[in-house]
Amino acid sequence: MKNLSEDFTITLFDTAQSDAFFNLISKNRKRLEVFFAGTVSRTKTINETKVYCEDIKKRIEEKSYFSYIIRDKETDEFIGLIDVKNIDWNVPKAEMGYFIDSTYEGKGVISKALKFIIDYLAKNYEFKKLLCRVNSENVGSIKVAMKNGFELEGTIRSDYRTSNGEIVDLNYYGRVFE
Repeated sequence: MKNLSEDFTITLFDTAQSDAFFNLISKNRKRLEVFFAGTVSRTKTINETKVYCEDIKKRIEEKSYFSYIIRDKETDEFIGLIDVKNIDWNVPKAEMGYFIDSTYEGKGVISKALKFIIDYLAKNYEFKKLLCRVNSENVGSIKVAMKNGFELEGTIRSDYRTSNGEIVDLNYYGRVFE
């Protein structure tokens, strides 16, 4: 789809690469358990991951969910994910989630990828609003959202149950397009 730099590309998720997706999740499982609980719970084995990938494919075809993979061009490894979920075509608006492999954190890759996807969604799907729900303690994700034009709209108390059962408050960051 797009070269983010000489080193990275971003493409719409392809179910033929479920092994690479499984490897990305497995490598980062511990740090993703809390806020990518659904993805983590459905990718415990390669077989579960393949079933989950088929579900993703179906949801992409229905335009009820989009998943974009960030890839290292040199190694061809999956190094990050941006998902577009909770799509409401009546507005239209959607929620965005994102993560980057721990070895690529702090290099600006996820910020560039998110900017590309935001621009793509606004232009091609005419989204009027995008939002991110972020734990107030996740400083890295907050910086990525704010760098991409999202503004804090408020904190919703007791809004999310983590995979370890804790119920936490989430900050809502929104970006509106005219």
